[in-house]
Amino acid sequence: MTAHGTAVVVGGGLAGTTAALALAGAGLRVTLVEGRPRLGGLVFSFRRDSAAGELSVDNGQHVYLRCCTAYRELLERLGAAHLVPLQDRMDVPVLDADRMRLGRLRRTALPVPLHLARSLALYPHLSPAERAGVVRATLALKALDPADPALDGVDFDSWLRRHGQSARAVEALWDLVGIATLNARAADASLGLAAKVFKTGLLSAPGAADIGWSRVPLGDVHDTLARTALEKAGVRIALRTRAAAVERTDGGWRVAVENGPHGSAQLAADTVVLAVPQREAHALLPDGALDGKDRLLDIGTAPILNLHVVYDRKVLRRPFFAAVGSPVQWVFDRTEGSGLTRVEGGEGRQYLAVSQSAAQDEIDQPVGKLRARYLPELERLLPAARGARICDFFVTRERTATFAPAPGVGRLRPAARTQAPGLFLAGAWTATGWPATMESAVRSGTAAAREALTELGFPQGQLPQEAA
Repeated sequence: MTAHGTAVVVGGGLAGTTAALALAGAGLRVTLVEGRPRLGGLVFSFRRDSAAGELSVDNGQHVYLRCCTAYRELLERLGAAHLVPLQDRMDVPVLDADRMRLGRLRRTALPVPLHLARSLALYPHLSPAERAGVVRATLALKALDPADPALDGVDFDSWLRRHGQSARAVEALWDLVGIATLNARAADASLGLAAKVFKTGLLSAPGAADIGWSRVPLGDVHDTLARTALEKAGVRIALRTRAAAVERTDGGWRVAVENGPHGSAQLAADTVVLAVPQREAHALLPDGALDGKDRLLDIGTAPILNLHVVYDRKVLRRPFFAAVGSPVQWVFDRTEGSGLTRVEGGEGRQYLAVSQSAAQDEIDQPVGKLRARYLPELERLLPAARGARICDFFVTRERTATFAPAPGVGRLRPAARTQAPGLFLAGAWTATGWPATMESAVRSGTAAAREALTELGFPQGQLPQEAA
C-alpha cells in the first residue's frame, strides 16, 4: 500500500473539492489545480456594483433536497450546514398565472406515499380526474428501477402519456419538478433519470424532498469555506492554473500546467483525477485511457438563464414560489443573501432571482428583450410589483450549466475508473445514476477517490464512505 502517495486533482468544483478532501484525508499529498481564480466551479458568486448598491450575486439559484445526502455531508465537512439550511417540511407555493390562484405542494409526517396525499387532493391546478391519474402514474413510477438500462432510451413524456397524464398534469406537476431538477422538459429527459428524481425525491422517505438553499452567497461556501477545509487537510491549491496535458510516465503521471504570467510547470503524481466538464476531460485523456473516448463529445449540454431584479420595495412575501401558465418558472427572494439590506438605501428594497431552466430558446436573447418579456410577467404574478421602481435588472447565463439528460445519455456516461492505472474521472456528468446536480458532483468526487485509493491498496475500512 502507498501510505503517502501524491495526487493531482484537476478542477476545483464540487467534484474536485470532494475528491481532493477524500484523498488528502487518506494521507496522500494532493495538489488541486483550478483554471479560475476561485473554487466552486459552476456554483459561485460575484460582486456587482450597481444603482442598487454593491451586491453579492450568485450566478444562479442552486437548491438541494434532504435526500441529497452526499452534498449534505460535504456541507458538514465545510462547516457550512447552518448556512445552507433545509425546510422543516417540503412546502412549494405554486401560482397559476392564468387563474391567479395559489396552490401548494406540501408534505405531512405520514409515511410514503400518504405524505403527499392531502396536498395532492387539494392541489387546485389539476382536475379531480387529473389528480387521480397522477396517483396511478406515481404508483407505476414507484415500480420502476432507475438503473434499468432499458429506461435510459425512453423519454419521460412518452411514458407519462402512456400512463394517462394530460398536458396540464405534465405542466403543472411533472415538469414543475422535472425542469428544475433535470434541466429538461419531460419530452427531452431520459425516463431513467426522471425515475431517479421522482423515486428518490418524492417516494423514498417523507422528508426526502424538503428543500434547502444557501442563505449566504454561494462563494462563501464553495470557495471561501472550501478553501479553508482543503488547506486544513493539507491540499495545495493552485488557482489560475490550467491543466494543458496529462501524460503517463514510467513511475506514474505528469500533468503539464500553465499559470499565466508564471509560465508552465510539470506536476508529478501517482494518481490523477480529472474533475472537469466532459469536453475538457476528452481533451486531456490520453489515447487508450477510455474505450470510446469520443462518446464524451456526444454528451450534450443544457443552459440555465437567471434574471435578477431589484425593486424599490417588497413585492414578494414568500422565500420563493413556482409558476405555471407563465414563462416564469421559479422565483427566489435573494435580498438577505445578497447583502442588499446592508448597503446605503437598501433597506426596504427587494432582490428577486428568476431561475429559468431548459432555457435553450432564450439563453442568447439580448437583455432588453428579456426585460421586456419578464418584467410585465412578474407584475402579472406579483400585484405588489405594479408601480414599483426597478432599481436594477441584469442577466446571468450558464450556457453549459448541466449535461443534457436526453434519452440515451446513460450509455455515454463513464465510470470513475479509466483503463489507465492511476487516472480517474469525476464530475456530475459521470455515471453516478443522478442527473446533473450538486449531489451528483459530490458523489462523483467520492467515487473517484474510492477507486483511486482502492487501486493504491487501501483497505475497505479506510475508503471514503459512499452516501446512502
